Amino acid sequence: QVELGESGGGLVQAGGSLRLSCVAYGTSLAYYVMEWYRQAPGKQREFVASATSGGSKGYADSVKGRFTISRDNAKSTVDLQMNSLKPEDTAVYFCRALDLRPGRLEYWGQGTQVTVSP
Repeated sequence: QVELGESGGGLVQAGGSLRLSCVAYGTSLAYYVMEWYRQAPGKQREFVASATSGGSKGYADSVKGRFTISRDNAKSTVDLQMNSLKPEDTAVYFCRALDLRPGRLEYWGQGTQVTVSP
């Protein structure tokens, strides 16, 4: 069983920065794509960023150039550095681990709140 734990959320003014961290317990990340999603009040959960164990990274257009995803397979962690934050970045941010082996199991963290004030 894989458990994910996020941390690093909080309240920040527009233009500020936050760094989110996600730790995976119970597994190595070697077979997983690690991703960040977010869900704002009244909206659907949306993709933010992804990182494969091979080093490929992807970002939503809304965060390109401002957010950076990084992972440390040895430590089973994936971070999201968020710069130049905007009020529209306010959401609960979730870490997701997608197992690429047969079965394609996925795991989600409990989420961490990010609030950006104007």
